[in-house]
Amino acid sequence: MPDAESFNRMYLVKNVSKLRATYQIRLLAFRAVEERKRLIIKVPNSFEFDRSLVDLIKRCRNSVTRENY
Repeated sequence: MPDAESFNRMYLVKNVSKLRATYQIRLLAFRAVEERKRLIIKVPNSFEFDRSLVDLIKRCRNSVTRENY
């Protein structure tokens, strides 16, 4: 489940220094593509992407984005 959901957006908030494409993120990305929504992953400014997450975002580029807080 996402942390928040609006009309056409799902938000996932993570307070970590590095994040990989976990099962939760992959499922939410799949759901965003299927439902034509946008998954927004909110992370700190000092955040570092793992290679698996970079690959997932490239595959779902129109449905998954990153936002800093």
